[in-house]
Amino acid sequence: MQAKTSERFTPTKRTRLKRLPKRAFYERRVIYQILDEAFICHVGFIDSDHPVVIPTAYGRSGDVLYLHGSVASRMLRALANRTPICVTVTLLDGLVLARSAFHHSMNYRSVVIFGVAAVVKSPRQKLSALRTISEHILPGRWADVRRPNKIELQQTLVLRLPLREASAKIRRGPPVDEEADYSLPVWAGEVPLSLVALKPFSDPRLRLGISVPSYIRSAKVQSFA
Repeated sequence: MQAKTSERFTPTKRTRLKRLPKRAFYERRVIYQILDEAFICHVGFIDSDHPVVIPTAYGRSGDVLYLHGSVASRMLRALANRTPICVTVTLLDGLVLARSAFHHSMNYRSVVIFGVAAVVKSPRQKLSALRTISEHILPGRWADVRRPNKIELQQTLVLRLPLREASAKIRRGPPVDEEADYSLPVWAGEVPLSLVALKPFSDPRLRLGISVPSYIRSAKVQSFA
């Protein structure tokens, strides 16, 4: 019988927040909510003694994060050799405007993940991972489109990163000024920001009679609860 996944990541030397630890979250529910809402992650690693950070799409299935790209990708080839990596995701929720320039800030939700990725070799598992990434970006799309063929699968490298070492950092709320500055005649507060899907426009070469699918018309970014 498989052991139940812990509801909380155990903080490590790499994930324990040292600055403003009250903003740290180690609960899987919180971390997975952020991962499921974002679209782009940044993957950091060391390549030939040089630090490299690459933005890429991803998808999560349970306690696993999937990354993909061309087999010619320098990043993926390095990660396929079991190079230790750091994956970060950030959602910007608003600008925080204080009465002093020093205390300006942002409201955000971020996740940091450490680990070692492994290559997904089975064609069936690779296809399943690509479906996970596709459905993460736009649920419902995978059922509409042509599946990757054998050649396309051979040209695609998929990596599997177990989620074992991770933490979240979240800032919410109004600005925090020096007590003496609260009397200044300067507006202070929050400017909320959100990522929303706008009205889609069709490909000029789209066949006549094909309408925008309902899952695209209703696409929107989930709000954090």
